[in-house]
Amino acid sequence: MQVLEQKNTSESIFSAFLELRSNIPTLRTEPVKNRKERLKKLRNWVRVNRQHIHQAAYNDFKKPSAEVDGIELFHVLNEIKFALNNLDEWTSPKKIDAPITMIGTRSFIQPEPRGVCLVISPWNYPFSLCIGPLISALAAGNAVVLKPSELTPHVSVLIKKMATEIFEKNVVMVFEGGLDVSQQLLTLPFDHIFFTGSPAIGKVVMKAAAENLASITLELGGKSPAIITASAGIADAAQRVAAAKFINNGQTCVAPDYVLVDEKISEVFILRLIDQIKKLFIEGNETLKQSQHYARIVNEKHFDRLNALLQNAVQEGAKIEFGGEVEKASLFFHPVVLTHVTPRMRLNEEEIFGPILPVFTYSNIDQAIAVVNDKPKPLALYVFSSDKGVEQKILRETSSGAVCVNDCAIHFLHHNLPFGGVGNSGVGKSHGHSGFLAFSNEKPVMKQRSGFTSVKAFYPPYTSFKKKLMNLFLKMF
Repeated sequence: MQVLEQKNTSESIFSAFLELRSNIPTLRTEPVKNRKERLKKLRNWVRVNRQHIHQAAYNDFKKPSAEVDGIELFHVLNEIKFALNNLDEWTSPKKIDAPITMIGTRSFIQPEPRGVCLVISPWNYPFSLCIGPLISALAAGNAVVLKPSELTPHVSVLIKKMATEIFEKNVVMVFEGGLDVSQQLLTLPFDHIFFTGSPAIGKVVMKAAAENLASITLELGGKSPAIITASAGIADAAQRVAAAKFINNGQTCVAPDYVLVDEKISEVFILRLIDQIKKLFIEGNETLKQSQHYARIVNEKHFDRLNALLQNAVQEGAKIEFGGEVEKASLFFHPVVLTHVTPRMRLNEEEIFGPILPVFTYSNIDQAIAVVNDKPKPLALYVFSSDKGVEQKILRETSSGAVCVNDCAIHFLHHNLPFGGVGNSGVGKSHGHSGFLAFSNEKPVMKQRSGFTSVKAFYPPYTSFKKKLMNLFLKMF
C-alpha cells in the first residue's frame, strides 16, 4: 500500500482519511443493496427533519421555507429517487460490441467506485449543494468527506448531525470549519474532489488536486446572460427572469447575471420586469423589507461587496430603474434594475451573485452574441425567442455550460440532463447518471479467447506475407 505522509494536516483529519481509505476494499465488494439502504436512510432523514432544515436555512439568511422545499429539498429527494430507480442498471456491466479488428473478443465497461471523495460545498444553497453530490458519491459506492460552508453555520451543524445519525463513520465524515480546514483537506490524496464555488477558488482546488492527480468536478459560475429577442413573450420573459434572478436574493450560480434585450422592446420589458418583481415578492400593502418571500444577503462581507458594486456603477453613470434600498444591519438588499451600464464598471467585469440586474440593449442579434462571446464562457445562457432561426443561431455561435430557451435556471432540477460548466464556469458534469459517472471509474474489461485470434496474424516476425496482409488490412480504413 502507498505510504501516506501526514504533511501539515491536523491529526483528526488525517486519521479520518486513513479510516475512510481502509474501508474502500469493503465498499468495492459490497452488494448494491447496501448503497440503496444508505440512500433510503438519507431520504427518510430529510423527510423527518424537513422543519429543522427550514429553520437552519432561515437562521442563516432568512431563506423562505418554500424556497427550501421547492429548490433544495426537491432536488435532493428527486436525486435520491432517480438513483434508487436506476442504480441496478447504472452499476451493471455494459456490453460493448467488438469491431472487425477484435473478432473473437468480448468486452464490457464495469463502473467502479473512485475511492475516497471530498465534497466542498457553498453557502448559497447550503443543503442541496452538499447533499446532492453526496447522493451521487454514495450511489457510486465511495467513502465521502463533506466540508459544508462555514458561512451558513446552522445548516453546517445540521449536516454533521445528519451524517452522525445515519451513516457509518467509515463511509461518511463531516468536517466543519473555515479556510484552514479546506486547505488541510486539500493536501490529502483524495480519489475525487467535487467543488462548488467561484472560479477563483476553483483554480486553487484544481491546483491542489493536480498535486495528487485526483480527478475533479468543478461547478463554478460566471456571468450567465439572458437574451430577450423581439419575438419573445415579454410578460413571460420578465416573470421568469425576475424569479430566477431574485429568488434567494440573487445568490444563485445559475441566476441571470445580466440581460441583453432588443432595443425595440427594452422599455416595455423593463416595466414588465419591475412589475413582476413586485408581484413575486410583495403581498398586499407590505414593503419588500417586510416580505416573508425574500431572503437576505448571507453576511456583511458579501453585503459590502454588492453595495460597492452598486455604488461604483451609479458613480460611473448607471441609472437605477428600480430599487436601491439597502440596510446593512438586517442584510436587506432590495432588488435593483440598472440601465446605462458600461464596460468599465466593476459589475460588468465580475459575477454579481446578488440582487443587482444590469439591462443592456442591442440593435441586432450579432451584437448580443458578441457581448456574450467577449466574456468567459458562462455556466448557463438563457434565450427568450419564438424565432427558431434566431434560437439556433445563438446556440451555434455561443458556448456555455447549458442553454435554457424561454426560461431560466430550471434545467438545474432536470435529473436527466448533465449539469455543469465549460471553461471558466466549470469542469465535469453532475446530477443523475452524470453524477454517478463523475464519482465512478468506467473500467473497460476485454476478454480474449484462447487459440487463434485476429491479432496474432500480425505478430512478428514481419514476413512478406504479413506485410501484404497489413497493406490489405489498412485499405479497409
